[in-house]
Amino acid sequence: MDGGALYSIGQLARRTGLTVKTIRFYSDRGIVAPTDRSPAGYRLYGVDAVARLELVRTLRELGLDLATVRKVVDRELSLAEVAAAHAEALAVQIRTLRLRRAVLTAVAERGASPEEMEIMHTLARLSEDERRNLIGEFLDAVFGGLDGNPEFAAARRSMTPELPESPEAEQVRAWVELAELSRDREFRAGVRRVAEEHAAEKNSAGPGRDIVAVVRERVGPALAAGAEPGAREAEPVVAGVVGHYARIVGQPDGAALRRRLLARLENAHDPRRERYVELLAVINGWPAPDSLTPVLEWAVAALRARTSDSPIGLTPAPRDPVSRPAAPRPRPA
Repeated sequence: MDGGALYSIGQLARRTGLTVKTIRFYSDRGIVAPTDRSPAGYRLYGVDAVARLELVRTLRELGLDLATVRKVVDRELSLAEVAAAHAEALAVQIRTLRLRRAVLTAVAERGASPEEMEIMHTLARLSEDERRNLIGEFLDAVFGGLDGNPEFAAARRSMTPELPESPEAEQVRAWVELAELSRDREFRAGVRRVAEEHAAEKNSAGPGRDIVAVVRERVGPALAAGAEPGAREAEPVVAGVVGHYARIVGQPDGAALRRRLLARLENAHDPRRERYVELLAVINGWPAPDSLTPVLEWAVAALRARTSDSPIGLTPAPRDPVSRPAAPRPRPA
């Protein structure tokens, strides 16, 4: 059966692997029309019906609706046009499914309540413009009035998440958590305090190197060497950090300065701030950041040990108990 041969529906079914019922369905809708009929009135199809049905099956398996399939096989639409449009539709569906999967995974991991799940679902479905507006509002609250300084403008850019067009589930989960964090008023206020303190240091007469960067640079080696924050060998590290801060703020070393520095580092040592940076790296596809928690904890502990009533810069060494002579007993009168 080739050339001008004709096929019955049964023969066509065997050639294409489709059922007789399916071929009759497509035939009734004019997608694959019969070429002729047998003397008994049965439909007969030409050899082009095989190729047509194979194309129809492929398009249907790809999810195209019957109206579009008919336009393709009738050449009212080019296959390239249809493929491009359908690929975009599938991309939208994939993004939607990833968002749903990410939200459901986060709900399962966190044991979220129905109210929390609704918030997470809303955050995950935000458009690119809506996401930008939400983060923009957070960054305005943090840097408003300060980002005239190029350094703060750069910090603002570095704190902006850019969710990819086709994000991984992990990136979607990170975005939802970061968006929730950006709406936390206490977190906003804490980041704002750090920004204002940094701005005040920049406006002082001293050198403008960030004190947190200095802490990381000086405390890191001491921490790696196993130095205890309250030990005497930690004193040169503390003195170096305090001395740099004194030059930044133009204030002499002393209890007041050390209390001020302690408050500054306690504000910077906010686990939520570090979590924001971690989530930002996941969303933007950046390398995981180094944790500041160990060096800040060490520096805070070292300063606390040196802001008591004991002499500045010295941690009193423990004393061995000394035997004292017994108090004389009163003599009887």
